[in-house]
Amino acid sequence: MATSDKNAAVAEITEKLRDSNAAVVTSYTGLTVAQLKELRRSLGENAQYRVVKNTLTKIAAKEAGIQLDEHLKGSTAVAFVTGDPVTAAKGLRDFAKENPALVIKGGVLDGKALTADEIKKLADLESREVLLAKLAGGMKASMAKAAATFQAPLTKFARTADALRSKVEQGGAGTPAPAEAAE
Repeated sequence: MATSDKNAAVAEITEKLRDSNAAVVTSYTGLTVAQLKELRRSLGENAQYRVVKNTLTKIAAKEAGIQLDEHLKGSTAVAFVTGDPVTAAKGLRDFAKENPALVIKGGVLDGKALTADEIKKLADLESREVLLAKLAGGMKASMAKAAATFQAPLTKFARTADALRSKVEQGGAGTPAPAEAAE
C-alpha cells in the first residue's frame, strides 16, 4: 500500500474505534466469502465487520487510546459495534458455534479491554431491551403494591363508616343513643 493509502486506512480505523461502543477482534481464517456475508448479516445493522491489517490497526488503536495489540496476530477482522454490544456478541458467539473457523480473540467495550471469555459472558446477557422491560415490570409491580397498601386503610375506613351509617339508619339496634351515652 502507498503511504497515503495507509494513512487513510489508519484514519478510518481510528474513527471507527472512536465512534464504536465496542470492538471485537476475531480470526477468520478458513471462512468463505459467503460465510463472511452471513456473519455480517448476523451481527445486525448496528455492527460492521471489517477485515483489517494488524500493523495499521495497532497504529489506529494507539491513536484512539485503545489497547488491542495482544489480539492483533494472524488474520484479523474487527466487528465495530455502534449499537447494543450484547446483540453483536451474541451474533458472533452463535456464528462461531456453527463455524469453528471463526475465533473470537478479544476486544474492547467502552474503552476497557475484554478477553474472549468476557465477550462470551457478554453474549450470555439478555439484550438491553429485555433488561429494561424487566426493570419497568419490577417498578410497575412495586408501585401497584404500594398503591394497594396506601389504599387499604382508606377502603377499610370507608367500609366501617358505611356500616356505621347503615346501623344508624336502621335505628341503631343494639347501640346506645347519643343522649344515653352522655348519662
